Amino acid sequence: MDYTLNQLQIFLKIVQNQSITKTAEELYMTQPAVSIQLKNFQNQFSIPLTEVVSRKLYITDFGYQIAESAEKILNEVDALNYKTSAFKGELSGRLHISSVSTGQYVLPSFLSGFIDLHKGVDLNIDVTNKLKVVGSLERNEVDFSLVSVLPKKLKINQEILLPNRLFLIGKNNKKMGRGISKKSLFDSMQLIFREQGSATRDAMEAFIAKNKLPVHKRIQLATNEAVKQAVMAGIGYSIMPVIGLKYELRNEELQIIPIKGLPITTNWRLIWLKSKKLSPTAKAYLEFVRNEKEHIIREKFGWIRDY
Repeated sequence: MDYTLNQLQIFLKIVQNQSITKTAEELYMTQPAVSIQLKNFQNQFSIPLTEVVSRKLYITDFGYQIAESAEKILNEVDALNYKTSAFKGELSGRLHISSVSTGQYVLPSFLSGFIDLHKGVDLNIDVTNKLKVVGSLERNEVDFSLVSVLPKKLKINQEILLPNRLFLIGKNNKKMGRGISKKSLFDSMQLIFREQGSATRDAMEAFIAKNKLPVHKRIQLATNEAVKQAVMAGIGYSIMPVIGLKYELRNEELQIIPIKGLPITTNWRLIWLKSKKLSPTAKAYLEFVRNEKEHIIREKFGWIRDY
């Protein structure tokens, strides 16, 4: 057999994603290039690794066994690289983190210093909605996940980073009448929601349900950035995390609309499975976060106290 480490990595990712298209996107490859690598890898075996039924890709039992072996081989390669770097006094390895989409405003500040210290660390970040983040954590595909709401069914460890506060947000040129009731306010609004599976959407819907507020007009968008742009355009209103609105609030492009019961406050948390054996790289990152957390919060997120 003459398979390459690259083929092992691609095949393992195909098995995890159950999709050529998604694998190509994650590896920044074209679909034909992924398909060619899969074909070349398959040619090393006389037993099928995959099969296509009604244009859908399925992994055979044999394919799953090969994927399990591929993962062990790749882990051993990482271990060899780590030992070599460790012998030279350097930290290396892979650090894989999944983050809910609003976490894009949090995670870079908690990573930049670590990456500067450890140039040999390969970083992989998946930014998606809460449902997919929890799924990747449950399947043990990541070292850590960044969330604002804890998953209910998983046994996890956590490191609290900083508060997450959600307010009712509108375009700054729209003035709200004083003394208007919460129900009347929502009765007149066109509301913009995140997609299903989003923690921001869950918080918004829970607030509306708890207060029995009317919702007559609604728009659904896939990211917080899209929601923010829609609110700035005057299309509607939304309940959003303030952490992604720093410059828009300071430039008075958006306004926080005071309303009883808001803000909704949770915490940004770095979480990982209790059963997971953290790699040396993951342990080093966790130690970095614990040591530098307060400094990072003061330097990067002190402005949140103004709201």
